Amino acid sequence: MTAAERAERTEAADRLCRTAYAAAFGPGAPGGGAEAGVALVAVGGYGRGELAPCSDLDVVLVHEDHVEVDEAAATLWYPMWDAGVRLDHSVRSLAGMVDAAEADHRVAAGLLDARHVAGDPNLTLRLRTTMLAEWRRGARERLPAIKQATDTRHRTIGELAHLSVPDVKEAEGGLRDATTLRALVATWLVDVPTTDLETGRRVLLDVRDVVHDLAGRATDRIVPEAWEPLAEALGLPDDRAAQRHVREAGRRLTHLSRLAWRRVDGVLTRPRSPGARRPRLERLAPGVSLAAGEVVLNRHADPATDPALLLRAATAAAERGVDLAPATAARLAREAAPLPEPWPEEARRLLVRLLASGRGLLAVWETLEETGALGGVLPEWERIRMLPHASVIHRFTVDRHVVETCVEASGLIRSVGRPDVLVVAALLHDIGKGGLTEHSVAGEPIARTVAERIGFDAEAVDLVGLLVRHHLLLPEVATTRDPDDPATVEAVTSRVGSTEALDLLRALTEADAKATAPQAWTTWRAGLVSDLVRRARVVLDTGAAAPPPARDLAGEVVLPAGIGDDEVSVSVEPLADGTRVTAVARDRVGLLADVSAVLALQRMPVRAARAWSQGEPPHQLGISVWEVTAEAADPAVLRERFDAVVGGRVDVTRRLAPRGRSDGALAPSVVVRPEASDHATVLEVRAADRPGVVHLVCATLAGLDVAVRSAHVDTLGPQAVDVFYLQEPAAGALSETRAADAAHAVRAALTAGG
Repeated sequence: MTAAERAERTEAADRLCRTAYAAAFGPGAPGGGAEAGVALVAVGGYGRGELAPCSDLDVVLVHEDHVEVDEAAATLWYPMWDAGVRLDHSVRSLAGMVDAAEADHRVAAGLLDARHVAGDPNLTLRLRTTMLAEWRRGARERLPAIKQATDTRHRTIGELAHLSVPDVKEAEGGLRDATTLRALVATWLVDVPTTDLETGRRVLLDVRDVVHDLAGRATDRIVPEAWEPLAEALGLPDDRAAQRHVREAGRRLTHLSRLAWRRVDGVLTRPRSPGARRPRLERLAPGVSLAAGEVVLNRHADPATDPALLLRAATAAAERGVDLAPATAARLAREAAPLPEPWPEEARRLLVRLLASGRGLLAVWETLEETGALGGVLPEWERIRMLPHASVIHRFTVDRHVVETCVEASGLIRSVGRPDVLVVAALLHDIGKGGLTEHSVAGEPIARTVAERIGFDAEAVDLVGLLVRHHLLLPEVATTRDPDDPATVEAVTSRVGSTEALDLLRALTEADAKATAPQAWTTWRAGLVSDLVRRARVVLDTGAAAPPPARDLAGEVVLPAGIGDDEVSVSVEPLADGTRVTAVARDRVGLLADVSAVLALQRMPVRAARAWSQGEPPHQLGISVWEVTAEAADPAVLRERFDAVVGGRVDVTRRLAPRGRSDGALAPSVVVRPEASDHATVLEVRAADRPGVVHLVCATLAGLDVAVRSAHVDTLGPQAVDVFYLQEPAAGALSETRAADAAHAVRAALTAGG
């Protein structure tokens, strides 16, 4: 798809419109000969000559106030409808067009692209001239409303560079933003790099053309299965190259849009003054000043002799929450002297300050990327630039996620002894992604190399390497291991080695999770990690045994009087983001299967859960605490449903059977983890999250007469990660044969259950 093909489609549409116009307004037609004072005008994408294969034709029949066109206009559209064309049409007087534009900024912006198709060219010229003059005259009053509408659209749809199903028109960084940027330029209040804007627009126009052809309809969304044929149509190597191609164009337009709107804000907040004045320079640091809301270089700054100048300028901008002027960053990318290795102390301190600057980092880092200046500071960045995450729970591509992690880490620097190590580790924690090796393993040597290059001493280099290597350790252990098992805390202390590293790891864990998605750092997860860190700290500080875990229930749990052997006590607690359900009953094989069945039958999606036993047989209790993403239910209803399940009055298997299967779904993973416990057999299950997964696993184990000593359920995005500590009902851990049989049975049940 090329601009030439779009021009051909536009010309074909023009011929159709002219023919229809001639039939409606030519000699002998109703209102015949009404050439003067009437014009058929193309607007929107048709006006710009950017018709995609399935685009509508946006046209307006404009007429002078004194010219009557109703009779002829009634016949104008029929030939185009008969030709199968989708029309978005209207009839307005010239004065009516002006009134409509004054009342609605969307109409006013759309008319900036008005193009003559047929009729009176002088009327079209008057329309264009009038609309452009009105647009410029009323720009200061219109721009706040346009900005608000743009922000709302961005919040609603998301950013093109990061959406799993990107919308090349409406998403932030899409074609709608490109059109808005052209309208901003037309106000004469701000400027936008035209070459960059048009390059990004052409990329997305080509992409949209292919998407229309692939879908056979007017759509702007790229579904996952379209990436490979899109790559082929665009002459790109593979689907990953196609994603990068599209997302880079979107990110570039996002950068231009944000920059333009920040400049608009500066224009609107500055008082008007007659005549042009040179912006006042405010000195910020050696070689760096602030001018018109952007950080620029002083007149006498010399990038060739000041290798830290780029970092100094970037840090000054980020700490003040202002822009690093793109022209300044581009000049420094071309002319700056390379930093010596290892870096001087000033450069390292500037990098740390930049990374710890908070939200101001985002715009500055974006400018460093888009101008090519980042390559001189961190060449390893190319490994993760525009790299999609394998997990759909991530809101951003890997590179943007890393910057967001730095932003989150900046709010935690006072909780650690080495804030400089924390923010650098946040920058590098995912640097190993994109290869075949586990990214934390692959990232450690890269992170060590970078830490040495920027001038950290050996101790700090070791800390950075440790944090990158084990940045997933705390959430994995906290959410998938039994806190009562001594091996759980030992899994942390044996790898971390010191309380200093533990504090850093805890802060990095929180920052990483918050930068991933809201559901990655819930109150539940935060509590589990904090409790694990608390217990590990005692071991590292004193060498004593780990203290007992904090429980979801305070003190010893007592079964209420009158609860029989096959009955359950249920309590329900509303939470800010869901509901906590606590179930207590006489412990037995299959209890957890029955409780999980109740929640699944009530359509209460489980976000996380913990289950454990208390006491000794025959008075042992089974306790489970469930966090569900549903409104609080009546405990009496849950107890009744439990009685029905236990009594066999509900066919749980049939009721929880999946309604459909996806042939492309990932196979479930069921693995025995012998290193996780000396007292029990640990079974780790990873499967697509759906109602009844926990029940299916527990019911399968109960059918083998295997007891679930404790369970640790965690749902992250579309995947359930559930860990079960298994024992024979009265004989400890399973034998290797029994463990293998249990794993095979669970795997078979999950596979058969879809």
